Amino acid sequence: MYCCMLRSFHIKGNKLIQLTRASFSQNPQSWDTSLKLSSCTVYRCTHSPVSGSLWQPLTHRTQQPAASHRCMSSTARRRRLPSAFPVIDGAFQPSHRHVYEANLRNSLICQQKYLEHKEKVMKGGGENAIARHTQRNRKVLVRDRLRLLLDDEDYLELSPFAGLGLPYGDIPAAGCLTGIGKINGLWCMFCANDATVKGGTAYPITVKKQLRAQVVAMQNRLPFVYLVDSGGAFLPLQSEIFPDKNHGGRTFYNEAVMSAMKIPQVSVVCGSCTAGGAYVPTMSEESVIVHRIGTIFLGGPPLVKAATGEEVSPEDLGGARLHSEYAVSIVFLGKSTEALAGSWARSSGGAIRADGLSGSGRTNGLGGGVRADQGNMLEEDTPAERPLYSTDDLMGLACHNHSMDVRLIVSRLTDGSRFQEFKARYGTTLLTGFARIEGHQIGIVANNGELTYEASLKGSHFVQLCDQRDIPLIFLQNTAPEPAHTLSQTKAESNTNRLKAQGSMMSAVACASVPKITVVIGGCHGGDSYAMCGRAFDPNFLFLWPNARVSILAPGHSEAFVQTEEEITQINEMLEEESSAFFSTGRLWDDGVILPQDTRKVLSKCLKIIKQQEYQLSREKMRTPFLRM
Repeated sequence: MYCCMLRSFHIKGNKLIQLTRASFSQNPQSWDTSLKLSSCTVYRCTHSPVSGSLWQPLTHRTQQPAASHRCMSSTARRRRLPSAFPVIDGAFQPSHRHVYEANLRNSLICQQKYLEHKEKVMKGGGENAIARHTQRNRKVLVRDRLRLLLDDEDYLELSPFAGLGLPYGDIPAAGCLTGIGKINGLWCMFCANDATVKGGTAYPITVKKQLRAQVVAMQNRLPFVYLVDSGGAFLPLQSEIFPDKNHGGRTFYNEAVMSAMKIPQVSVVCGSCTAGGAYVPTMSEESVIVHRIGTIFLGGPPLVKAATGEEVSPEDLGGARLHSEYAVSIVFLGKSTEALAGSWARSSGGAIRADGLSGSGRTNGLGGGVRADQGNMLEEDTPAERPLYSTDDLMGLACHNHSMDVRLIVSRLTDGSRFQEFKARYGTTLLTGFARIEGHQIGIVANNGELTYEASLKGSHFVQLCDQRDIPLIFLQNTAPEPAHTLSQTKAESNTNRLKAQGSMMSAVACASVPKITVVIGGCHGGDSYAMCGRAFDPNFLFLWPNARVSILAPGHSEAFVQTEEEITQINEMLEEESSAFFSTGRLWDDGVILPQDTRKVLSKCLKIIKQQEYQLSREKMRTPFLRM
């Protein structure tokens, strides 16, 4: 087939074959290999440089032998196809050395700060709070609860540094752990309150983190497990917790919407559920309460005594026996410990509707809505190609004051350092192309300079192409430190065209229905960040490298916007503090800070999480019929 194409394109044969094979491999899912062919005609090319070419049939078969249906074998389906993408050059040049060393020094400083934040978060509410939690209250620590719940500790924790450096003080991990881990082999979202932090009290940042976890679960259709140990809202900050659309009440709204979307939700009451925290288990589809430890009530014993003068124990007011015998909110009771409650949560999915299962018909715990015959396709048997270059080099490629060619970063993230570039000679300040990470087909959009008119048009075209082919997009964001200045009539016209092209790219990104993952590897400044799928454009996941800067313009670039030296100094100091990656993640403007050398691993997990929804039985949103009470 390829040799005949050479006649019509006067291009060197090897180059054309590489381009053609790469083009076909960019959209492998469009080829349906599951259909049985009743007949097959095989052709051979008989052309010669002199006589021309004709396609002639070699053989005709009315029925293929069973052994020849390689496409029908489950082993063949799980085999990773060899990549036709060319290897990208990721070797360092001698001229890169001084920039690499400067970047590495800055990255080591940022990594040290990262480790300090991590250590602070791991301590939770401190030694005294931990001792009170485990000894007096006889509870299990939140990370130990996750060990009881999840298959392993290799889970993706989201926004671990949220709550640090806030005006009302440090709230380690925002008072709750959120993330995505495996339960019975399936990715599930979890939200676990940490009662060692302020007694489980919900602060504004706590609510924001819980809402973000629910949004991620809805975007990726992930079963949700709540490990509840909440003391209700922090009353002095009630104006930032209660009244607005995206405040506390949105949590319960999301629970109802997720239920309508057929996303399983399970709650484990591991401690007190007071005030607003009481609605989380009652609105879940199934709940379990830990005997003599878990309680659910709107107002606790002190409030009852203040209101009525009656003294009542927490167990009698809202304990496990009360709720399981006299209410419908709790579906399980026994002499349960937290270990038994975690085991119950792992197996509770067996009662979830799983019509249409083929094969053995078994369910997978919380993934009762996943096809059993395709569950083993969630993971590939064949290991993916490793990059040809070490991921540790990314520490020296994380830009500080000077950026290096972004191809050096891409070559350390993709399988086999392979990358099929799209429109390589047009709009060169934006790198676009196809690659694979751990076998997952992706499209990469990466800043390699200013987002010019040509680069924006190129980006718009590429995003629409990936959307048409159902290929997930990964944005590597490092935008220009300040907007382009208008110093002449010619420059004004150029900037006008640039804005129009950037608007086109923003529209393409906003309307693309494929999953999008953004990693800020340098600067996230101004309008360019929107076109590169910043937080406002709702990516499935958004991560920062520790060296990243997030602000309307970069520190040191405010001279054109303020008048006096005093204002310039003041603005630059503010930008220096507020543009830090740790300032950003403390306010939950992202899904976490990740080390550069962990980027490939994190992206691989995200792609697996996103892919899981393809195997669900019920994916369409169903309307709940109106029920007249």
